[in-house]
Amino acid sequence: MPLLAVLTPPVGAVSFTCSPDKVVFATLDGATSISVEIADTEAERARGLMFREHLGEKEGMLFIYDSPRPVAFWMKNTVIPLDMVFLDARGVIRLIHSNARPHDETPIPGAAPGDDDPARLMVLELAGGEAARLGLEPGMGMASTRLPQSGAVLPCP
Repeated sequence: MPLLAVLTPPVGAVSFTCSPDKVVFATLDGATSISVEIADTEAERARGLMFREHLGEKEGMLFIYDSPRPVAFWMKNTVIPLDMVFLDARGVIRLIHSNARPHDETPIPGAAPGDDDPARLMVLELAGGEAARLGLEPGMGMASTRLPQSGAVLPCP
């Protein structure tokens, strides 16, 4: 697979602010902010959004790993469809899996076959269909205070 083209505008072209409970994407319509719950421990990542009956617009859960690694998710005990946005260590969307089926235990890998860099540092789960509604696409950058800012494609101001 060829190197992924980064679709993020130059720093300063999009105005936004960062906070620990939000992530920001630079979309074609400007900065799009999403409120997030953080899952950065093994127990929090294991539970994820299991048993949740609702996830609102521009709300999600951000799974954060200590270091980039190949990841796969499943929908065991998850009762609502979810979009999974897989991000590399620079905050670039590498893959979006849309509308994962509730209760499906089939692993959903964070990288497509042949991906030149399958390691993921973060995964953002949104309500099913929300990624498309917000205009998120592979190659777009995300700003987060939890990304290493020195290598972030969209560093926090």
